[in-house]
Amino acid sequence: MNVAVFVAVLLFTRDPAAISGGVTEAHLRFGLSRDILEQPIRWDLGGSVYITEPDGWYRLVTSGFMHFGIMHIAFNMYFLYVLGQMLEPSLGRVRFLLLYMASLLGGSLGVVVFGGAGVTAGASGAVFGLLAGATVGLWRRGVNPFSTGLGAALVLNLFITFAIPGISIGGHLGGIVAGSLCALVMLAPPYRAFPPWASYATPIAVGAFSIVASMMIVLS
Repeated sequence: MNVAVFVAVLLFTRDPAAISGGVTEAHLRFGLSRDILEQPIRWDLGGSVYITEPDGWYRLVTSGFMHFGIMHIAFNMYFLYVLGQMLEPSLGRVRFLLLYMASLLGGSLGVVVFGGAGVTAGASGAVFGLLAGATVGLWRRGVNPFSTGLGAALVLNLFITFAIPGISIGGHLGGIVAGSLCALVMLAPPYRAFPPWASYATPIAVGAFSIVASMMIVLS
């Protein structure tokens, strides 16, 4: 889905910025920031003007499938593939998708909480949620995450998040919190297992809370 959206942006915008990492009209139409949700904003795209309208709540989802250039989507899809190979066999497709979407929406809530005028996009909130979820899953099973490299990967990516300008701190932190909360239930060891329905209800509840909380923050 992420790759399909990226290709669609290339085909429909025919804007070189879609490859190089710049902002296109598609990013303004489907990307996310608290300011975009709160008020109309006039954007100058270097020869054309685009005005975003407030209350575009679909952005909480669509922003997670947009990417800024080929390097952005390449890194995110690499980590998504690696983490998917780890998590999907144990969770199954449906629960893996629920964990992914809960992490994505948690990342969107993080973007809203931290505010900012720039447009935000990318699957990194969801990917960070999967990384945190896998780390919590190992911990729940009595395995030291740092003995496998997952713990170090999480710490390193957090360092990069704060060290490099232009990275969505809120999106990454929101994804981590959402993914961790889901994993406490979804990846519990068999001897501490929750009822089967809880592993479906938890990511749905986390995702629903993220949507409602985002709307309450903006509308307040």
